[in-house]
Amino acid sequence: MGLLDLFFVASMPVIKVLLVTAVGSFIALDRFDIFGENVRKQLNTIVFFVLNPALVCINLANTVTFESVVLLWFMPFNILITFVIGSALGWLLVKLTRAPQHLRGLVLGCCAAGNLGNLPLIIVPAVCREKGSPFGAPDVCHTYGMAYASLSMAIGAIYLWSYVYNIVRVSSVGTTEVINIEDDSPAKMREPLLDSKDCSISVDYADQLTLPYTQSEENLKVTTADKVKRFLRMLSREINIQALLAPSTTGAILGFIIGMVPQLRKLLIGSTAPLRVLQDSTSMLGDAAIPALTLIMGGNLLKGLKGSGIRASLLIGIIVVRYIFLPLLGIAIVKGAVQLGLVNPDPLYQFVLLLQYALPPAMNIGTITQLFGAGESECSVIMLWTYALASVALTLWSTLFMWLVA
Repeated sequence: MGLLDLFFVASMPVIKVLLVTAVGSFIALDRFDIFGENVRKQLNTIVFFVLNPALVCINLANTVTFESVVLLWFMPFNILITFVIGSALGWLLVKLTRAPQHLRGLVLGCCAAGNLGNLPLIIVPAVCREKGSPFGAPDVCHTYGMAYASLSMAIGAIYLWSYVYNIVRVSSVGTTEVINIEDDSPAKMREPLLDSKDCSISVDYADQLTLPYTQSEENLKVTTADKVKRFLRMLSREINIQALLAPSTTGAILGFIIGMVPQLRKLLIGSTAPLRVLQDSTSMLGDAAIPALTLIMGGNLLKGLKGSGIRASLLIGIIVVRYIFLPLLGIAIVKGAVQLGLVNPDPLYQFVLLLQYALPPAMNIGTITQLFGAGESECSVIMLWTYALASVALTLWSTLFMWLVA
């Protein structure tokens, strides 16, 4: 296929997303009062707890086997690379633009985390259904494309809530500490030295100094075990475990179990399965996720029109990182992995890996900023402009990606 044909195939899914997004924005206008903020929150709750898990679970259960899991090992590593490289580029952007302290976590998060869930679930199946798609039979392409996109969504959610969540949290805490140091008197600045946490740290340090002289080897083992337990408890407090086990992640785990256990697969999956009614019901729920997600995304982008301004250099920097540097680096990484034989030769799989580098920031970054009150209004402006430009960027990069793998 020529580049012009590939451009047409790549543009159709993006146009479809834009049309449904425009409908979501239109009915969310105050003059209609159809899709207001409360309605969007309620629908988003249904999508989060019911529709998304059903979509992820059924698509993985239909396609995943033990053999395919071995072939797909590179995807979690690839997504981790997008987060690490995006963070490094975001850190350079923060240093070059001297971003305010309360926006540093937001900038790093927007550069690191792409929309690995909603957009691949929308774009990949739409590309498969287009006439002239380079990925073979539409039905087979759709089945495997949904599995790849569902796996991307589940892994992306884990990285988002374990990595970006803590980046924004640390950034917001740092802002509070700076304010306290500037406002407090010298007497008050000495008060944290008597805090119980600091006292416990000093005791631990003293124990470490006296261990070789006062404790037996048996007591040393007990002390080490206690320290490991304390570390695990601290880690569980610092990382949002509940967010890591989000419903979509739980749905992915369940889908993997059903797909990889032959007895469960025969019982639930396939036209002759005794409990195939559960498969059909779950699939019916999952089919409602994509249009609902797109409408919600359109309604939420309206908040960017009402948000406060953000420095132009920061906004342009995030756009350049997400739509120029990351896709170019992604091409080098994925094609290098293909040459080394590390990646499944399936062109559709390679296309999804490349697409993960060219996506706009994850919508859940807005939720995270709301939790900590750090750059909430600025986040809505960033989302508005990055998603507005995504229509052009995704079309152009998708065209190039299809040409590279076809």
